[in-house]
Amino acid sequence: MDRCVVLVDAGYLLGAAASLLAGEPSRSRITVDHAALIQGLRERAEADTEQPLLRIYWFDGAPDRVPQPEHRRLRVMPRVTVRLGALTRSDGRWAQKGVDAAMHAELTELARNRACSDVVLVTGDGDLLPGLMSAKEHGVAVHLWAVQAADGDYNQSEDLVAEADERRVLDRVWITRAVRAKDLTGLCSPPPAPRPDIAAILSAPLPEAALAEAARNGSAAAGREEPEGAPVPPPATAGGRPVPTPKELAGSLRAPGGPGAPAGGHGGGQPPAGSALRWSSDKGWIDRPGPLGEPAETASLPTLAQLTSAEQRWADREEDITTVGGDPFEVGQVFARRWMERLPETVHLQKLATMYPRIPHRIDGELLRYAARFGLLAHKDDQIDEHDRYAIRAGFWREIDVRAAAEHVVAVPAAAPGAAPLAGTATATPAAE
Repeated sequence: MDRCVVLVDAGYLLGAAASLLAGEPSRSRITVDHAALIQGLRERAEADTEQPLLRIYWFDGAPDRVPQPEHRRLRVMPRVTVRLGALTRSDGRWAQKGVDAAMHAELTELARNRACSDVVLVTGDGDLLPGLMSAKEHGVAVHLWAVQAADGDYNQSEDLVAEADERRVLDRVWITRAVRAKDLTGLCSPPPAPRPDIAAILSAPLPEAALAEAARNGSAAAGREEPEGAPVPPPATAGGRPVPTPKELAGSLRAPGGPGAPAGGHGGGQPPAGSALRWSSDKGWIDRPGPLGEPAETASLPTLAQLTSAEQRWADREEDITTVGGDPFEVGQVFARRWMERLPETVHLQKLATMYPRIPHRIDGELLRYAARFGLLAHKDDQIDEHDRYAIRAGFWREIDVRAAAEHVVAVPAAAPGAAPLAGTATATPAAE
């Protein structure tokens, strides 16, 4: 049949592009405009083969074969099919498993079934040589594309080059239409959308009134008076000691003589003076009985699952599959937007705004479970990627802040149970841009 198919080894294409533009084959060193890249591959293939495109197959590796955000963006594009192999770590290096075998199987199957007249291979691996030869025997013309090598290196198997019917080189000018080095500017259009600096968000203090109230409560629990003008412990900065997690704070409270412990030397039930729980799931703090139990105003906040009907769940899943790319910041925004749109009363938004930067445990857990659908929490070392978690929560708070500003929500920082209300009010606003 007179049409062409493109088979792309993403590891080769993007690794070689990173070597060319950034000086090393790490894909983390480049930013890719996948829509522009797919469009460029299609136009180049149709021009070189003089045949209409049937399909582009994108072969790549992923941890546990879980689609990553870039794979989710690619697989909903017209005429694009994503095939994933495993990404494993051995001797400190990452390696793809099953990608070459999948490309070989797809190539021979397409040729055997006469699904196309021309095949474009974007790869450099000599393991595809048997598949290339089999395709030629079935009457398919094979076009081999290479990425311009950095510093004169050769990045393709000589046997593949010798066996291919046609060969083209994707040079620097062509590559930079869709790929740019992260430390360079102006090579890719449009530039990435601005995002708040995660380090600034992490180090952002609570409203001053809330800090002062927390300091007074901590002093009262310890049975001592703080001298006027006593300094409040400064928040952590990007280069300093990280803010303690709720688990660490709860452990210090239980330890005899720990911060916040009463004069008798036993663990107390109040947080240490000036402490702030930041970006916490509250798992080590809220879910504890007694004085550390979840306050009524937090428990009254509905979860997204409670606000979502069966029809909305279907529509949400459709949107997740077709339009949500899976960027951590974007995931937090989508979740917050759905939660706010389905709130029956704005009082819930006002309550949540007073808790910045903490997200109540039930809502935060639901947010992270939602993010897990996009493969964001499955770190390559089987550990939670903290940077992604911060970005997810930053996106959540940014969307909350936009809606709160639009509705002129003014939040009073929550005081400890039994404490006197604050004299002033403060608008709940996330960290600076």
